[in-house]
Amino acid sequence: MIPQSFIQELLNRVDIVDVVERHVPLKKAGANYQACCPFHSEKSPSFTVSPTKQFYHCFGCGAHGSAIGFLMEYSGLPYPEAIEELARQAGMTVPREDFTPEMAQRRQQAASLTELMARAANHYKQQLKKTPRAIDYLKGRGLSGEVAARFGIGYAPDGWQGLRDAFDDYEAPGLNECGLVIDAEASDGQEKGRRYDRFRDRIMFPIFDARNNVIGFGGRVLDKGEPKYLNSPETPLFSKGRELYGLTQARTAIRDDGFVLVVEGYMDVVALAQFGVGNAVATLGTATTAEHIHKLFRQTDRIVFCFDGDRAGRKAAWRALESALTELADGRSASFLFLPPEHDPDSFVREQGADRFRQLALSAQPLSEYLLHELEARCDTHSAEGRAQLVTEAKPLVTQVPAGALRTQLLHLLAPAVGLSAAELAEACGLRMPRRGSYPARAPAAAPRTAPSSPARKLLCIVMQRPELSLRLGHLEFVEEDSWLQAVQAVADCLEHGDIESPNAAALMEFFRDSPHGALMTEAAASSLEDVADEGALPHMFDDTILHLRRAGISNAIKRLTELSRQSGLTPAQQEELHRLLKEKAGT
Repeated sequence: MIPQSFIQELLNRVDIVDVVERHVPLKKAGANYQACCPFHSEKSPSFTVSPTKQFYHCFGCGAHGSAIGFLMEYSGLPYPEAIEELARQAGMTVPREDFTPEMAQRRQQAASLTELMARAANHYKQQLKKTPRAIDYLKGRGLSGEVAARFGIGYAPDGWQGLRDAFDDYEAPGLNECGLVIDAEASDGQEKGRRYDRFRDRIMFPIFDARNNVIGFGGRVLDKGEPKYLNSPETPLFSKGRELYGLTQARTAIRDDGFVLVVEGYMDVVALAQFGVGNAVATLGTATTAEHIHKLFRQTDRIVFCFDGDRAGRKAAWRALESALTELADGRSASFLFLPPEHDPDSFVREQGADRFRQLALSAQPLSEYLLHELEARCDTHSAEGRAQLVTEAKPLVTQVPAGALRTQLLHLLAPAVGLSAAELAEACGLRMPRRGSYPARAPAAAPRTAPSSPARKLLCIVMQRPELSLRLGHLEFVEEDSWLQAVQAVADCLEHGDIESPNAAALMEFFRDSPHGALMTEAAASSLEDVADEGALPHMFDDTILHLRRAGISNAIKRLTELSRQSGLTPAQQEELHRLLKEKAGT
C-alpha cells in the first residue's frame, strides 16, 4: 500500500499543468488553461486545467481528476502505476507500507531489465538502417520510414550472437531473464551451454507498456521460415496475456474514432496505421483474454474485433466473445468483423482503402447477434432437444454478463430461438428478470439527498476552492442527513487532524478517492471551474451560506419538536431543547 502522506507530498511537488502539457498542448485562458479534450473528439476547447486547484475537467464529456487521475485516464495506468509514473517524473521514490525485501528486489530487477530492453530496441533500429534487404522488405509492404519510426521497428541480423555489439557483457544473466538470448543446454564436459540470440534475421516489433517502456519483442521472418512470428517469452516484464501490440501508439486515435479495433498480427496494426487507420491493436500470439478486454475498455466503450473469416478466425472470435462477457456493463459494446477468406486487414486496406475498411468496422456484427448466430449453428432449434441444448450452452454465457439492460436484451433476443419467454429463459439460467425501470446505472455515484442547487452543495463548492474555510464550519443541525454537509465536515476533520498539509481540490479528491465523499467532492470541484467566484468573496459566501443553513436547521428542529408536542407531548429534555432552539433562533 502506498502511504497517503506520500501521495499528498507528490501532489504538492508536481504541477498538473506540466503533467497535462506533456501530452496535450494547453493555452492560457484567464486563470486557467484550455485545450480540446484528449478524451473525446471536439472542435472547440472544453477541457480546462486549473493550476490553483490542481484539477482538470472537461465540460464536454465530463472527464475530470487530479494529475494522478489524468495519467490513469490518458495512459490507461492503474492507480498504483499512475502514482509511480508521476513520482518518476518528479524524481521521487514511492515508499510502500507493505514493501518487502522481495518486492524491492523484483522492482530493481524490472528496472534493470527495462534498461536492457531499451538498449536492444535501439540496437535493432540501428541495424535496420544498415540493412537494405530489411528496408526493401518494409517498403515492399508499403511502410514509410515515418510509420516504421513511430512503431520503433528494427531488424535483428542473421547472426548467432549479434547482440554482442549492443552489450558490453553478452554473458550477463539479465539478457536471458528478459528473453533476448537463449542458453543452450550444456554438452558433455561443459559447465554451461552456448548462448545465442533469440531473434535472428527478423523484422523486430518492440512491444511497449503503458509507460512507453519496451517490455518485449515480436519478430517476423523476412522470407520463408518458421515460425513466421516469434514473440518474447514470458518474463518479469512481459506477459502476452496482459499486453497488446500498438496500444501506446493507438490511444489518441481510439479516443478520436470512438472505438478500438483488435486484429491478429503486428503487420496488420502497422499497415492499417500506414493507411490512416490508427486505432488498431493486436494480441500477441495468444487468444484474447479478459485482461485484454479490461485494458481496452479503459480506453473506450466500444471494441471491434477483426478476424479472418476462416475456421481459425471464427474460433478466435468465439474465445474473444467469451472473454468479453464479464466486462459488458451497460454502455459498453463489442462487435465482430469477419473479412473475406482471401483477405487479412493488411491486404484488405491496400486493395479497398481505409474508408471502406472503416465502413465495415462501424457496421460490424454486434456481439449479441454473433452469439445467437453461433448458438443456432450448433443446436438444432427445430427440435425440443436442440432448443434445450441451446439453453444449456447459453446459460454459462448469459450469466457472465453483468446485471443490467444488456443482459435483459440478450435474454429477449435468445428467448424466441428456444421457444420460451424472456422470463422463462431467465429462470432456466438461474436469473431473475428485473422489474421495469430497475436497471442499475453504470458506475453509480453517491446520489446527494439535496437538490443540485442546494445551499449545502454550494458550501462544498466553496470549500473545494478554499478548503481552509471548512474549519469555520462549527455546529450544524442534521449534518448526518445531508451528504453534501457530511463531505464538508469530512474536509474539516481532515484538516483539523493534519492529514493534508497543503490542501487543494486535487489533494482532497485523492485523499477521499475511495470514500463516499469522493464523488461529491469531484462534482463540486468541477462546478467551481464552471461557476468561477471571486476569491476575495469566498469567505463571505461561506459565512452567509453557513448562516442560512444554521437558520434552516434550527427552524426544521423547532418544527419537528412543535409537531411532537401536539401529538404526544415533550419530555423535559425535549422541552429544554425546544427552549434552546427558540432562543438561538431569536439571536440569529
